[in-house]
Amino acid sequence: MRKRHVVLLNQLRSYREELVNIVEEVSEKEADRIPEGFNNNIRWNLGHVCLDQYLWIQALTKEKREEPPKLNQWFGFGTEPADFTEDTPSLETLKVLLKRQPDVIEKEYGERLEETFPPIDMGMETIEQVLVRTIFHEGLHTQAIIDLKKGLNRKGRHVSL
Repeated sequence: MRKRHVVLLNQLRSYREELVNIVEEVSEKEADRIPEGFNNNIRWNLGHVCLDQYLWIQALTKEKREEPPKLNQWFGFGTEPADFTEDTPSLETLKVLLKRQPDVIEKEYGERLEETFPPIDMGMETIEQVLVRTIFHEGLHTQAIIDLKKGLNRKGRHVSL
């Protein structure tokens, strides 16, 4: 594996650890609250981050993969917490999936990061390029989660950042 790929996968792991640490002390109840002025909650953002990475890789490679079942139903583009059912993965389940995902990606795609495919959005044609995009996307949702935690705090409940 090339040094830049090791660095990319290390960044993926590091940013993912940061994301999971941000929600470590958030309760299931807090993860499901939607503070005033927000459209989604913490649980939706976490599920969306996990799903997004798999969907972009699948969009590029055209390879069907068994991402955690039904994530698209609850966390895909255009969904919202109102779509949640009793089968929607819990906060704890999502944290496990998120912690495991960088290892899954490295195992399944680590030796294929430079393999080229027909270009998709923005001309991306390698898994390496897709991962750069998904890491950026994860950063946006990490900030959204930080903002959601602040919104929960404005309701008079202390939520650590």
